[in-house]
Amino acid sequence: MTTVASEPDLRPVSVERRTDGTGPRVLLLHGLAANDSVWEPALPELPDGLRLWTARMPWRTETIAGLGSETDLAGRLAQALESVPGGAEVVVAHSMAANVLLDLLDRELRAGVDAPRKYGVRALVLVSPFYRSRAEQFDWETISYYLNDFHLIMEEGIRAHSGGRVPADLRRAMGERVRERVGPYGWFRFFDLYLRTPTLAAGRLALPTLVLAGESDFAAPPGEGVALAGALPDARSLVLPGCGHFPMLDAPGRFAAAVAEFVHTVPGLSPSDGHARPTALELQR
Repeated sequence: MTTVASEPDLRPVSVERRTDGTGPRVLLLHGLAANDSVWEPALPELPDGLRLWTARMPWRTETIAGLGSETDLAGRLAQALESVPGGAEVVVAHSMAANVLLDLLDRELRAGVDAPRKYGVRALVLVSPFYRSRAEQFDWETISYYLNDFHLIMEEGIRAHSGGRVPADLRRAMGERVRERVGPYGWFRFFDLYLRTPTLAAGRLALPTLVLAGESDFAAPPGEGVALAGALPDARSLVLPGCGHFPMLDAPGRFAAAVAEFVHTVPGLSPSDGHARPTALELQR
C-alpha cells in the first residue's frame, strides 16, 4: 500500500475546532514563529465545557518566510476572528498575536467601529504581550537587544516546546535558523507593532481582560504585562512563577486554570463543566 503524504496547509489563515463543548467559544492565537501546536499541552487541561478553536496565522513556523510580504497583519487576525462560527467570545492571544489583536481593536475603535460587537468578542486573555506606555522608553539599547539577540527568543520557543531536552548548541543553531527564516522584514513587522504600543488608546478598550506573564520572561518582561493591565479599564494581571515566554508550555495546568478562572468571572460566560474554580493561591503555585 502506498502512503501519500498530506500537503502542508499554506493558507494564510485557518482555524480548527478542537473540542465539542457547548460553553463559550474560545479562540487561541499563537505567536511569532510558532504554530497551533503551542497550545497542545494546555488543551486537555482546559474545562471540557469550552468550545475551543485554534488558529494558524501567517506568522506561523511553516509560512514565516513570507511574513515580510504581509502588509496587513491586523486584517489577517480579523479573518481568524470571523472564521469562528458565531464569533470568538474569548480570544487568547500569545506574544506578537496579542499585539496584532490590540492593533486591530485600536484601529477599529479609532474608526468609530464598535470592534467587540463587530467580532463578537466579550473577553481577552493576553499572554506575554509586548508593551511600553511611553515612546521615550524605546532607546537604541532596546533596538540593539531585540535585533541582535532576537535569536534568543526563537531559542526560548525551542526550549519550551522540547521541555529543555534539546542541547544548548543545537538549540542555538535552530534558533538562528528560525531567525534567518523570519528575516529583516519579518522582524520589522514585529518591532513596528512593539514601537506603536505607546500610541494605543488602551483606555477605550473596555473589555474584561486577563494579562498573563511569565516571571522569568526575558522577551516580554512581566512588568510590561502588568503595565498593560494597568492601562486597560477592565483588566487584571497575573504573573506565573517559574514560567518564561511560553507559560502554556512551562506550566500548562496553571495556565489553563488561570484562563478557566478568568472566563468563569466574565458576566454571561462560564465553562459550565462542574470543575471547581482554583484559588489565586493555587494559580501561583
